Amino acid sequence: MTEQNRIVSPTFPYDMVRLEDGTKTRPPEGWALLKPGDATLTRRVKAAGPSWTVQEKKGRKTFSHGVWAPAEIIERETKRREAEQASPAYQRRLAADRARRAKKHEEYAEDFEAAVFDFLDFHSRYRDLAKTMAAAIAAHATPVGSGTVARTRRIPIEERASAATIAWMRHQTTAYDDMKIARVKGKRREVRRELAQRSKALLNTYRKGLDTPENCPLKRALASI
Repeated sequence: MTEQNRIVSPTFPYDMVRLEDGTKTRPPEGWALLKPGDATLTRRVKAAGPSWTVQEKKGRKTFSHGVWAPAEIIERETKRREAEQASPAYQRRLAADRARRAKKHEEYAEDFEAAVFDFLDFHSRYRDLAKTMAAAIAAHATPVGSGTVARTRRIPIEERASAATIAWMRHQTTAYDDMKIARVKGKRREVRRELAQRSKALLNTYRKGLDTPENCPLKRALASI
């Protein structure tokens, strides 16, 4: 068993794992747990000898809880990794990667803001309001790790802009965040659909260039930014 590379599941107590057949066992003597976080180090430890990868599946997602492997391998590869990360060449490469990612994010944020502005399509009398709104939505939706629809690449940017706008309005121009919604299957989706229709109707008011009251929820939301 020791010489096998296995996929195991976490269990309690935490120094034990659950094997594929459901059996609970402790990792071999002399092994240690390498916690997740450094994909390169994890890959090297797994390539250097036998290991047990601890994974937990929740719904459609699989979460890593680390890798059990011989302690001497983890220690050796950790020292190699630390020495590599401390080198000037690595630091220069790291800085270059950060700069490239920052530039890529900045470009995407600009493209997304433009897509939101195009989706709003406000009348010329509300052009400045549209610019402010597009900037606010992009600032909220585009940061890496935000988990918003703007970060997915599975749908065109125009659809992302539309969905992000409606989501932003749901939180900023309606009472959604304070609503007590019954825990009935489909009820939250139903409420969101109703609020989306209200948001679209409000957007159409600005697209047509109609007069809007000073207490308009959209104006109030943008004034507070």
